[in-house]
Amino acid sequence: MVLSVNFVVLGKQDIAAEFGKKGTVTDLSLYDRKESDIIKTWVTPSGFPEKIQSLFQAINLAEYVILLVDKLDKFTGEQIVALDSLKKEKGILSHTFDVDESKLDAMIKGTVVENYAKVEPDKIKEEMNKLEPLSNDQPSEMVIDHCFDVKGVGTVILGKVTHGTIKQYDTLKLYPAGIDVLIKSIQMHDDPVEESVCPARVGLAVKGAKPDEIGRGDVISKESVVDVKTEIELDFQKNPFYKNEITENQGCLVNVGLQIKAAKFTSISPLKLIFEKPIVCKKGQIAVILKPESPTIRILGSGTIQ
Repeated sequence: MVLSVNFVVLGKQDIAAEFGKKGTVTDLSLYDRKESDIIKTWVTPSGFPEKIQSLFQAINLAEYVILLVDKLDKFTGEQIVALDSLKKEKGILSHTFDVDESKLDAMIKGTVVENYAKVEPDKIKEEMNKLEPLSNDQPSEMVIDHCFDVKGVGTVILGKVTHGTIKQYDTLKLYPAGIDVLIKSIQMHDDPVEESVCPARVGLAVKGAKPDEIGRGDVISKESVVDVKTEIELDFQKNPFYKNEITENQGCLVNVGLQIKAAKFTSISPLKLIFEKPIVCKKGQIAVILKPESPTIRILGSGTIQ
């Protein structure tokens, strides 16, 4: 069986090219390499820092973090806050020679990044090779990051199996649309396979949905594994660096998984949000509230869905 490991590369993103071969490039860039029976994938938020959305989507695609700090600025701060908000506890931290280590230590103090394995830049690969594939046997579920039409094949979706196993000829539900999709074929690292096990990155040829019915962040899964909601309540913690007030009817963007959806606050205590379009979520999943237009910090805070 082919196993998978997924990394997000932050800070000095161009080191990802040293680890794997470049594949899909949009506001997320993907690199991969197959080593015996393990496929390793590195994702970078190439749309960041212009788009804060890309940062959260890239982090949500990974089990492990590689953070190579090459400057101490507000964008490094945003990456640290993002990792802490999403509770990404497993990672590698390194920095270039011109970064003041004591200032970096002060920036990461009290965050998940403080507990990452600290190594010199030339030791990142060695440390990375110690990280094991993580899997689970929960009901089948996959999150979609890209979708397009391929001549002679039809609808092809790319994404990550987040839970369980997806098999050729499975019929699964596409959420939030609620459409049945048949898995016609599966590819991993450009090779056809009959099944893929979490946390595999896969390409699926599917029947039952057209590309314009599918968006980034949509989920295909066994029925009733996920909820589709237009309102959520959060166990919310405000980002201490965000100094502005949060008020009822104020607009924002909300990140859940790979979804970025427009919402507004209907209540502040407890914190409740109403969405313009349905969101796919689970109880206990982390939601992060964003203000992309903010000239200072763009992360308002985060919390688990109640």
